[in-house]
Amino acid sequence: MKYTIVVYGAPFSSQAPYSACQFAKAVLARGHSIYRIFFYHDGVLNASSLSIAPQDDAYLPAEWATLKREHNLDLVACIGASVKRGVITPSEAERYQRSGDSLQSEFELSGLGQLVDAALYSDRVITFGAG
Repeated sequence: MKYTIVVYGAPFSSQAPYSACQFAKAVLARGHSIYRIFFYHDGVLNASSLSIAPQDDAYLPAEWATLKREHNLDLVACIGASVKRGVITPSEAERYQRSGDSLQSEFELSGLGQLVDAALYSDRVITFGAG
């Protein structure tokens, strides 16, 4: 079965991204595939390279990056939600005249069309967090 996962929660203020990450690992371990993981609203903060986890907390942005590298997953952060929250690429930093970028290299910014595309080509769309 082919899944798409949508994450709405921020990594350090919501259980949603942790649950989504565990779900993704379980799906892959059972031999299913993941078409795309889409980060929306505060979920785009999972794509930030600037966050730092307390020593005893799981560092979810790094776990997402590891999943991407190990399984060649498509990690997409909504560009509109990301720009609002300061998660930007070098080109967006230049466009908005900011001094630096903050998107982890394993993620890409794109629009809601990527979520629609994922819904069309997946057997199941699973959402984590309030929408």
